[in-house]
Amino acid sequence: ELRHRASPWQRNLGYPLAMLGLLALTGISVLIVCFHVLELLLDDAAMPRGIQDAPLGQVSFSIFGSFGAALQVVLIFYLMVSSVVGFYSSPLFTRLLPERQDTPLTKIIGNCVSLLVLSSALPVFSRTLGITRFDLLGDFGRFNWLGNFYIVFLYNMGFAGLTTLCLVKRVSWAVQAELIRAFGEDG
Repeated sequence: ELRHRASPWQRNLGYPLAMLGLLALTGISVLIVCFHVLELLLDDAAMPRGIQDAPLGQVSFSIFGSFGAALQVVLIFYLMVSSVVGFYSSPLFTRLLPERQDTPLTKIIGNCVSLLVLSSALPVFSRTLGITRFDLLGDFGRFNWLGNFYIVFLYNMGFAGLTTLCLVKRVSWAVQAELIRAFGEDG
C-alpha cells in the first residue's frame, strides 16, 4: 500500500538509490572484514586488543584519515541499524515489537533491555570485525577472548561468508523476480 501511494520520484529514484546505498555499505563492510582477515593472517598486531597509551588526536584510527574515520562512523551506524532490524525481524523477537498506543510496560522494558544489550555489543562487534580500532571510552579491547586468534578469525570469516551469502541471495532473487515479471508481462 505504501509503494502504491509513493510518488513516481520515490519509486523510480528514491528506492533504487536507497537499495544501492545499502548494497554499497554492505559490500564495503564485507571488504573491510576481508582485509581484516588478511591482516589477521599476516600480522599479530591486527588482533582487536586494546590500544595502550594512544591519546586521542595523536594517533589516527584510520589509514585514510578523515575520510576513513567518517566511513567508519557511517559503517558503525549502518551495523547498528541493521542489527536492530535483524533482531526485530527474527521469528523469536517479532512479538517484542512495540505497537502504537498499545504497548504494555513489560514489552517496553523488554525493548529497553534488548536495545541496551545490542548497543553494548556494538563496540565489541565493530572492533572484532576490524571496522574500527577505537575503544569508545570503554575498555572493550581487554576481553580475554579478543586475544584468541581462532575465535576472532572464525568470527570474521563467519560474518564475511554469511553476509556475502545473504547479499548474493537477496540480489539474485530480486533480479530473478524482476526478469520473470518483465518477461511474464511481455509473453
